[in-house]
Amino acid sequence: MSELPLFPLSTVLFPGGPLSLRIFETRYVDLIRRCLKEQSGFGVVLIKSGAEVGEVAQLAECGTTARLIDFESRPDGLLGVRCLGGERFRLLERRQQADGLHVASVQLIPGDQARPVPGECAHLQALLRELLPRVGEYARVDTHYEEAGWVANRWAEILPLEADERQALLELADPLARLAWVAEWVARQPAASSA
Repeated sequence: MSELPLFPLSTVLFPGGPLSLRIFETRYVDLIRRCLKEQSGFGVVLIKSGAEVGEVAQLAECGTTARLIDFESRPDGLLGVRCLGGERFRLLERRQQADGLHVASVQLIPGDQARPVPGECAHLQALLRELLPRVGEYARVDTHYEEAGWVANRWAEILPLEADERQALLELADPLARLAWVAEWVARQPAASSA
């Protein structure tokens, strides 16, 4: 069990995935400064009810650690940061500091066991290999096209899914089950069935 500062968002971060943020609230500017100084990370967790700015009523029980890989001062005066997803964690207890920052006791969840992409999902692997280089934010992401969990996570990020669907995929412990869910979703789409 460890303590982790939280960045509640309306999105889901997956291990190995990119995340770009525009920082304007003082509590998060201070958090980013501290992360840069201490070379530490923070936790990204989905807001189930509430808003990103102001009061957060309910958070998902599972999130992902994030580490900073780059930052810049944006033309609009805000701080822009790019992060990379690390390990999944389970939220045990959460409290809010006087400055409004959420901090939680978390338990890290073991990473995906390296499993090869099964033959019936080879089409997803090949298509992802074509698509991902065209998406700019993936330029600094290490690629592991041979791993089922990595392929499933990238599809979970780029498919037009609802946040609760992404969250359910994040919480799936078995990378093959996650990839099978993605394959079923793709198979249900009209373009996929007419091809």
